[in-house]
Amino acid sequence: MALRVVRSVYTAARLVPWRGCPARSFSCTSRLLSDRKYTDKHEWISIENGIGTVGISSYAQESLGDVVYCTLPEVGKKFNKMDEFGTLESVKAATELFSPLTGEITEINEALADDPGLVNKSCYDEGWLIKVTVDVPSELDELMSEEAYKKYVKSIED
Repeated sequence: MALRVVRSVYTAARLVPWRGCPARSFSCTSRLLSDRKYTDKHEWISIENGIGTVGISSYAQESLGDVVYCTLPEVGKKFNKMDEFGTLESVKAATELFSPLTGEITEINEALADDPGLVNKSCYDEGWLIKVTVDVPSELDELMSEEAYKKYVKSIED
């Protein structure tokens, strides 16, 4: 049986059979890179490969009620942190949407034009609003973690 030497940042060199069980692989990607961060206006952002996906929180969509219309910006438009980028209208109210970070819109959720209720059905997945470049990564540090956001929501509900 032929053997090959495999080196990993995390393990010392070891002998691994050429055939049979494959060598273990390790990921250096931080779990935090895919975690959502929140604003005090109830928008969330999740970063992947330098692009942020933005939506509204479950608390926000529940407070709004059934979303019936949304206005989103054009691709290529640039926003500073906390600039208004659109609106959501529901059977109860209309609310402005604010950019959690400075960046340029790379994509909008076109599905919301035909089905704005996706915001209610799946606010963290299919009901996302925009995708934006992360021009000032340090702004992420100013946003709330999911745990901090839950505490924030609890404090405003009391």
